[in-house]
Amino acid sequence: MAQVEFIKGIIGTDSIIEDNKPQIVFIGRSNVGKSSVVNMLVGEKIARSSSTPGKTREINFFLVSKKRYFVDLPGYGYAKISEKAREKLRKHIVWYLFESKAPIERVVLIIDAQVGLKPFDEEILEELLEVGTEVTIVANKSDKLTQKDRHKIHTHFTQKGLASHVVWLSAKTGKGKNDLWNALDGKNKELL
Repeated sequence: MAQVEFIKGIIGTDSIIEDNKPQIVFIGRSNVGKSSVVNMLVGEKIARSSSTPGKTREINFFLVSKKRYFVDLPGYGYAKISEKAREKLRKHIVWYLFESKAPIERVVLIIDAQVGLKPFDEEILEELLEVGTEVTIVANKSDKLTQKDRHKIHTHFTQKGLASHVVWLSAKTGKGKNDLWNALDGKNKELL
């Protein structure tokens, strides 16, 4: 089991961004189970979800095995916050991913498998791939899909050329956890 420690939450530029430790960044819409995925990976409840979706605005840094950071970005897309607040959140996420110069090793885009990719997911994904960022798409809550629905979503990913980036996961049951670890770290398990 990886040793994990919460370091800090930031809302803007901070010296932690200049730390040379590689960062694995977790992003996704509100209510896709992002915190549950992070907690499942490390085997303890370190990432907290707000009781009010869309309220969390900090970028949270967790040091994993003293070697790299798991970076939990705020959830986006929650409908019950103002358009101005949603836009500010989007800009914050885009700043971190593309302008902050953080040593991002990989971005994990978490989606609800029942919902699929939404427009902002697709926009971020396209930009990440364009600049050469390693991306893993986690289709969380896949335990709730019928075989027919899963096939339909898989076909959609295949048509977009994304099938090789997708990990099917259920943070609730743990199914797919090893597949996600392998996608994140491949052969270098000692790094985690």
